[in-house]
Amino acid sequence: MNLLARINPLDILLGPFSQDIAIDLGTANTLVWVRGRGLVIEEPSVVAIDKLSRRIIAVGAEAKRMVGRTPADIVAVRPLRDGVISDFAVTEKMLQYFIRIAINSPFLARPRVVIGVPSGVTDVERRAVHDAALNAGARACYLIEEPMAAAIGGGLPVSEPTGSMVIDIGGGTTEVAVISMGKIVASTSIPVAGDEMDRDIMAYMRQVHNLLIGESAAEEVKIRVGSAMVMEELSVTVRGRDLATGLPKEVTVSSVEIREALSRSIHAIVDAARRTIEVTPPELVADIMTRGIMLAGGGALLRSLDRRLAQETRFPVYVAEDPIRCVVRGCAAAMEEVSVLARLQAVNSRRPPRQVS
Repeated sequence: MNLLARINPLDILLGPFSQDIAIDLGTANTLVWVRGRGLVIEEPSVVAIDKLSRRIIAVGAEAKRMVGRTPADIVAVRPLRDGVISDFAVTEKMLQYFIRIAINSPFLARPRVVIGVPSGVTDVERRAVHDAALNAGARACYLIEEPMAAAIGGGLPVSEPTGSMVIDIGGGTTEVAVISMGKIVASTSIPVAGDEMDRDIMAYMRQVHNLLIGESAAEEVKIRVGSAMVMEELSVTVRGRDLATGLPKEVTVSSVEIREALSRSIHAIVDAARRTIEVTPPELVADIMTRGIMLAGGGALLRSLDRRLAQETRFPVYVAEDPIRCVVRGCAAAMEEVSVLARLQAVNSRRPPRQVS
């Protein structure tokens, strides 16, 4: 079949006039790329809601500043958990807000949207993302698996008959994939990533130092002193509430302690990489040994994680040039290719329709 025949004629007619957008709908952050303008939004995936009226108070960075600081009638929530939608209505409102801000004009045609989703999502979860985008104002929605998008955004030769391997460590999930000839040959998706690392640090501070801290404080500790291997040792002062007295307390922790706290999550990521390699055809393994494994996502910035993975897998490992934006760049690149959009539409159209009760 002619590839153009698979594309909606309205897309061909309105394509030159539509500010089509690519979205990395992440558990921790949402990034939006507009055709012809580049990256226009990079905001936390957080929404502040009035619990009584269900009215949206704030979205993105403004809402994240409210986490842990809101009165009883306002709650700051993250509508995505482990890479999938946990609150459909709030996700739809968040997408509406980001699409409206990105387009910034009521007179342009409704955009086509390409959204990155985890490779391990179910058909129901995939349909939820698709429907949320359409209800938020998209003319058409195409879904691309995040490891594929990350590989494209990182410049890997995904369409060639050679093996490329990517590990995308986001906020809610870690995606490991081996790609060849435009398809994912082997993949593993686990709900262990940046958020789980933050929870590990919170649990460690509670158990070892009897100190209660929030997610934001744990994330800051991870960024400042977190590491995956022995390196130059650092320390940081952590403030929170003493669980014994209920009073404010501060302790100084070292990178040795935080590395111990993160060991479980890092081991899970290493194990996911190993399991993916074990089921990869030997010809592609040989390609990966030459090219190496690319790390993408915010978790790729954890100190010495590339060295730890290289040591454990015996493969060269490197961090992508712009790891946090690899997925949205890949979604944007896919949006420009008619053949890629046709394939995505064909795949998405085979998904079963949503049952309406």
